[in-house]
Amino acid sequence: MSDSSKHASPAIILVTPQMGENIGASARAMLNCGLTDLRLVDPRDEWPNIKAERAAVGAFEMMPPVKVFATTSEALADLTYVYAATARDRKMAKPIVTARYAATEAKDKIAADGRIGFMFGAERMGLVNDDVSLADALVTVPLNPEFSSLNLAQAVLLVGYEWQMAGDATPPTQLDTNGSPLATKEQLFDFFAHFERELDACGFLRNEEARPNMVRNLRNMWSRAHLTEQEVRTLHGVVKELSSLREARGRKTQD
Repeated sequence: MSDSSKHASPAIILVTPQMGENIGASARAMLNCGLTDLRLVDPRDEWPNIKAERAAVGAFEMMPPVKVFATTSEALADLTYVYAATARDRKMAKPIVTARYAATEAKDKIAADGRIGFMFGAERMGLVNDDVSLADALVTVPLNPEFSSLNLAQAVLLVGYEWQMAGDATPPTQLDTNGSPLATKEQLFDFFAHFERELDACGFLRNEEARPNMVRNLRNMWSRAHLTEQEVRTLHGVVKELSSLREARGRKTQD
């Protein structure tokens, strides 16, 4: 692995994590978001950890080996810019940024050959001030000020998600038409005419005063559905079949 590809995404540094389950869940959250560089500083329990492996649900098998360090400074040594995740006011003269801003900034720094890390503290109290002092900026997530405590893996997921979304080109909304193109307005207007003709024939639109508003409501409904060509053909078939059944019943009644 080249040096540049090794630092194409941020490192996640967990400082003195206490529970193997939280380490594993953090690794799972990381991989969900395309992050693979996990570093542990003086974990409380032995490493490797079976509870972590179970909670990771196979994530460790798809990531480089987890690096374990004795001190925070050793874990950060090869990085050029480090964010410390915290929900508390540390009374330090440091930039305080949201996870969303940090993710965008981190991508810019990596594009300029920076080596970025996000540092998280232990489950019970978070990062101690000595560790925070080694960071370049503090990163926080706007949450309920009366209850902003997060599980370790939740915090990693929030930061990882913002990293994943920064610069993501996924459309905010899309319609899966299952291979059938959307109906053109001409096709839709032709169906309107067919449908309304049969509604007139069966007497549904017999109230002349209410008819214009009823027709507009029906057209709005069909337009809002974003029908595909196949769906319009199906609706034509439904209307035709219903009208045929009505005509057949009419003939039977006359007989």
